[in-house]
Amino acid sequence: MIRKLIFKIIEKVLNYNRFEQKGKVKVNGLVKGLQNVKFEGGNLVANNCNFSGQIKIGKNSTLGYNSTIHGKVTIGKYCQLGPYLSIITTNHPTEYLSIYVNKQLFNGELLKLKTNKKTIIGNDVWVGQNVSVLGGVSIGNGAVIAAGSVVTKDVPKYSIVAGVPAKIIKMRFKDSTIEEIEKLSWWDMSNTELEKIKPLFFKNLNKTEIN
Repeated sequence: MIRKLIFKIIEKVLNYNRFEQKGKVKVNGLVKGLQNVKFEGGNLVANNCNFSGQIKIGKNSTLGYNSTIHGKVTIGKYCQLGPYLSIITTNHPTEYLSIYVNKQLFNGELLKLKTNKKTIIGNDVWVGQNVSVLGGVSIGNGAVIAAGSVVTKDVPKYSIVAGVPAKIIKMRFKDSTIEEIEKLSWWDMSNTELEKIKPLFFKNLNKTEIN
């Protein structure tokens, strides 16, 4: 009996980082609500994530463990979203007498007063651990969200933001470089096209031009 238990524990440890293909996404461990997500393919979702609402996740974007995405959310391509991410697009009514929307009051009739504002995350976005993103927020291409941040308003493309609420720390590149990257739109390229421009990914764009 003890031997079987030991083997089960060993098997669990060995399979902890093993991903299982489910349609267009690879899943590690227990994930709830996959039916609420439209994946473009090449996606990885780690253990204990939870999805509900209307969600779209772009090609090759990955999601860390213990993350929750709820509501109307669109995530672009090649995004890396860290563990304990929370994106919840619904909000309780604050302009009315009560913010309570559960069934214990008027059989839940106040639920219709909740708002649901779509959240959009662009392409090639990196979100650190334990970040919260509120409803109605747009995060631009190439943005970096530091760990522990609470994003309450739009994040400009190629900016680095941090804090509670999140504020711009600096821009990753100068305006002309950002314009060139946006024109390139490498995230829309095929693997063959990406191979042709591979050297660009190894250039320090703050020391040299794209072209």
